Amino acid sequence: MEWGKERLVWLFLGHMSVSQVANLLSRKHKPWILAAYGMWACRCVLGTRGTAMVLIHTTVSFCVAQFRSQFLSWLCSLSLLSTLRLQDVEEVKRGWCTTENECYLLQFTLAVRCLCYTSFSLELCWRPPPAERPSYSLPWMLAYVFYYPVFHNGPVLSFPEFIAQMQQQEQSSPKTSLSILALGLGRLLFYWWLAELMVHLMYMHAIYSSASLLRAVSSWTLGGLALAQVLFFYVKYLVLFGVPALLMRLDGLRPPPLPRCVSTMFSFTGMWRHFDVGLHDFLVRYVYIPAGGSQHGLLGALFSTAMTFAFVSFWHGGNDYLWCWATLNWLGVTVENGVQKLVQRPRVQHSLVGSTSSVFPEPGQLNKRWWLRRPSSSPQELAGDCMPLLPLVPPPC
Repeated sequence: MEWGKERLVWLFLGHMSVSQVANLLSRKHKPWILAAYGMWACRCVLGTRGTAMVLIHTTVSFCVAQFRSQFLSWLCSLSLLSTLRLQDVEEVKRGWCTTENECYLLQFTLAVRCLCYTSFSLELCWRPPPAERPSYSLPWMLAYVFYYPVFHNGPVLSFPEFIAQMQQQEQSSPKTSLSILALGLGRLLFYWWLAELMVHLMYMHAIYSSASLLRAVSSWTLGGLALAQVLFFYVKYLVLFGVPALLMRLDGLRPPPLPRCVSTMFSFTGMWRHFDVGLHDFLVRYVYIPAGGSQHGLLGALFSTAMTFAFVSFWHGGNDYLWCWATLNWLGVTVENGVQKLVQRPRVQHSLVGSTSSVFPEPGQLNKRWWLRRPSSSPQELAGDCMPLLPLVPPPC
C-alpha cells in the first residue's frame, strides 16, 4: 500500500478532477477525454513500453473480433493471456520495470485488461453486422479499456454496461457529488486504516510467510489464522474496489456492489456470487452460458461449471495449486447445487418437515395448543400471555 499511496492515489485524484472539469466544459466528449487521461496515467505508472503492450493487446483483439467468430476471439484472448506466463516475456518485462512491484502491477493490469477486450470482442460477435455501429468501434474500445478507475485492479464492468452508462450518465448536483465523496472517502479511510492495522499489529503477511510457525500451532489456532486471513483479504478488497467504485459514482456510473462480508456467507456459491460481483457476472455471461449452462441437463451444467473454474484458474496464472483450488471450488459448488436440488423434491421436503415438526412446531399449531390449554382465558389475557412468543414467529416476507 506504500507504493500505491505514492502514485495511484494522485492519479485517481487527477481522474476525478479531469472528470468534473469535463462535465462542466464538454460533457459530449467526456469519454474521449477520460480515455486520453487513462493512457497518460498508464504511461506514468507502467511506462511507455507497458502502455504500448496494453495497446498492442487491445488492437490485436479488436482486429480478430472483426471476423465475428467466438472461437477466434477466445483463442486470441487465451493466447494473449498465455504470453504473460512465458519465461522470455517475463524477463523482458522485468527489464522494463525498476521494482518488483511495478512488474507485478504490469502483469496484473494486462490480465485484468484481458477481461475487458474479451468482453468487447464477444459482444461484437453476438451483434448483427449493420453498416454502421459506432458503439463497437476502436475509439469506444479504447475508452473502455483505458477507463482509469478500473484499469489496474477492476472491478470488472462488461462493455454493454459501460457504454450504456457512459452514454446516459446520471447527472447529480455538486451538493450530491460532495456528499457522495465525503461519505465514500470516510468509509475508505476507515477500511484503509483497518487494513494497515492488521498488517502492522497482527502481522498478517509475516505469519503466513513462516512455515515453521504454522506447523507448530494447533489445529484450532490454524483455523483461526485462516479465518483471519480471509477477513483481511475482504478488508483489503473493500479498499481496492472501494476507490474505483467511488470514482465511478462521481462519474455518473453504477459500479458493481462491493464484496459482501465473508463472515455472513456459508456456501461456495454465495462466496463466488457476492464477493466479486463483476467477475461473477463476467464468468456467467461469457463462459458459463455460452458453454451450455443448465439448459443441457446435469452433464451440461457440470461441464459449464468446470469450464468456468478452468478459465478462472488459467486467468490467475495456471499454477498447480490454482488447479487444485479451482477443482475444490468446483466440487463444492457441485455438491451444494446437488443437495439443493435434492431438498427441493416434494418427497424429501415432506420427510424433512415431518422430522423437524416435533422440534420446531408451526406457529399455527403453537397458537392452537396454547388456546386449547387455556380455554377459559379472555382475549386480553391471551394477548398478554402470547407476547413473549411473538419474536419466535418469522415476519412475513
